[in-house]
Amino acid sequence: MPSNNVQRYRESLMMSKAELARKAGLSTLTIDRVESGRACRLDTKRKILLALGLRVSDKAQVFGAVPVDPRSLSTNDTAAGAARSLDARSDSNQEPSQANGGYDS
Repeated sequence: MPSNNVQRYRESLMMSKAELARKAGLSTLTIDRVESGRACRLDTKRKILLALGLRVSDKAQVFGAVPVDPRSLSTNDTAAGAARSLDARSDSNQEPSQANGGYDS
């Protein structure tokens, strides 16, 4: 089951997969994969949109809204928080003496 409207837009323009592929600078296999709902790169989406005569701002109509994975938000927030705490700790620590090769005795 497709998770986008690429095929619907292509067919409404009476365009073949091969023609869309040529206009977008992609392979017909890529077009087939995208139409079947498989993930693709943002650059591929942009090329398809432009080849269909659409604007990049029309991406939600063709590819749908991108669902936000709450786990990715918490991971990024956690990583950002960890980076901030590492920066805070490194500011409070003094550098080891260079006289003994960087090792404390």
